[in-house]
Amino acid sequence: MKVVLFCGGLGTRLREYSPTVPKPLVPIGDHPIVWHLMKYYAHFGHDDFVLCLGHGADLLREYFGEQDFGWNITLVDTGVDASVGERLRSVASHVVGDEMFLANYSDGLSDLPLDRYIDEFRSSSAIGSLLCVRPSQTFHPVSVDPDGVVVDIRPARDADVWINGGFFVFRPELFDHLHEGEDLVDEPFHRLIELGRLRAHRYDGFWAAMDTMHDKVAFDEMEASEMAPWMVWKR
Repeated sequence: MKVVLFCGGLGTRLREYSPTVPKPLVPIGDHPIVWHLMKYYAHFGHDDFVLCLGHGADLLREYFGEQDFGWNITLVDTGVDASVGERLRSVASHVVGDEMFLANYSDGLSDLPLDRYIDEFRSSSAIGSLLCVRPSQTFHPVSVDPDGVVVDIRPARDADVWINGGFFVFRPELFDHLHEGEDLVDEPFHRLIELGRLRAHRYDGFWAAMDTMHDKVAFDEMEASEMAPWMVWKR
């Protein structure tokens, strides 16, 4: 099964680490985050990757051209300013004709049992599925009545709040609902919702994204302690 990785974003909140290194190449220990993600997918037998390049495309081409990872890797320049939806449309020819394909934002890691997630999707009639996870940020959702009186406030992880974790499974029919110039989650997902063809897989296990230097430090500490939950290939 092919895995589409969106690797073209600017990663502006990680500029503190480097103003030039694209987010997928920001290292966790000795390897960039995109390597960790690809290693995760390959562990489950999915090692045919299509990388959508944009910002830092030359650095990504250099990285993947320096060594043989043992995976099939296709690099596609999808433009610096393209949205995720536009990037996906740019690589449609690489996945159309397959039963299903996987996709990922390339900035989050998880110990999600991927085979179980895929089997659940395969047995459904859905066109797309997204991983839903608990937010890791330290904000507090507030419930307010019509008069402005606070009726509840609690940490995000204790509230009934789920966010898009960026691990997707799609059938190629998605492209019938993803139009030119659109982002992935906005118009296309709402079309699938109206048809009852979008699934959500709730997962309470480990998931974390690398958005800031604080996130990078947390990933580095987990990797250094050999307690990195996403390294399922070591278990």
